[in-house]
Amino acid sequence: MSGIFDGMAGVLNDVFGAPVMHTPAATGLPVEVQGIFRRDPITVADEDGREFLVTSPSLRVERPDAAGIVVGDVIEVSGGDRFTVLNAQRATPSPASDALVVFELEAIEA
Repeated sequence: MSGIFDGMAGVLNDVFGAPVMHTPAATGLPVEVQGIFRRDPITVADEDGREFLVTSPSLRVERPDAAGIVVGDVIEVSGGDRFTVLNAQRATPSPASDALVVFELEAIEA
C-alpha cells in the first residue's frame, strides 16, 4: 500500500529542505540532518486527515531521521539561529516509510 508514496517525502525534502544541525540533549553531539524549516505558520494533518495550524517555527524531517529527535533537543538552522524542540507531530495520514514528521520549535534567545 505505501509503495506508491515511498520516496515522495525525500523528493520534497531535497527540493525544499536544507541541512540543519540536530544536537541531542542526551549526548550533546551534533548531527546534520536534511529538513524543511519554516518560521511562518503551516497547516499540518493529523493521522485522521484533520488539519490544524502550527504557528511556532517548525521543522519537517523524514521519518527515519526523525526517530532520534526528541523534546528538548536543539536544532540549529542556516544563519546560526538555534531552537529547542517543543514537540513532534509523529502521527501522519501518510503511510509512506519516509513520511515527513513535523517538529514545533521555540527560539533560543542569544
